[in-house]
Amino acid sequence: MISPMEVRKLGIEGVIEFTPPVHRDRRGLFCSAFQRQTFARTLGKPLFPVGQVSHNISRRGTLRGIHYTATPPGMAKYVYCPRGRVQDFVVDLRVGSPTFGTSESVTLDEDSNRALFLPVGIGHAFLSTSDDSMVLYVLSGDYVAGNELAVDALDPALGLPVPQGYDHIRSDRDLVAPTLAEAGERGLLPEYAACREAEARLWQ
Repeated sequence: MISPMEVRKLGIEGVIEFTPPVHRDRRGLFCSAFQRQTFARTLGKPLFPVGQVSHNISRRGTLRGIHYTATPPGMAKYVYCPRGRVQDFVVDLRVGSPTFGTSESVTLDEDSNRALFLPVGIGHAFLSTSDDSMVLYVLSGDYVAGNELAVDALDPALGLPVPQGYDHIRSDRDLVAPTLAEAGERGLLPEYAACREAEARLWQ
């Protein structure tokens, strides 16, 4: 029988943290980073139908994000770090959301195997604080490059507590990503109502 997970609702509406028990012995460890019954009991519905499972591996100091998907179609995610350690950031980019512009920071690592559920319209970023950190994503849809957008993770207005003392290795796309205000002015941010509608369609 799988042991129960710890569940915590973060300060961003709809974002949930799941921390599983980790069983260790002389061979290593075992954990179940997703548990269907706990997820369904917490959200009142099962995990979205899975469209894709992806992962990346990042050098120490790599800063990825803030990434999000245009809505429609939108994308929900279940994210965790089975190897290494990252400082993870989630940002509410949904215009009209009661928590719009709010951010949260959580450590995801191979010791805790903590996971996050991110509803449609939530931006995601992380800084890898160890070499070869792996972040795994369970996604509600297919990755389509033209639908993937970014906001600057170092936007002073957001004030993400990105750890200092790292090189902040970033992609070309992330280096030129707009600030939150610029993205809003360009009409690039998703509307809260559209995100809720897109999320409801995931289970249809």
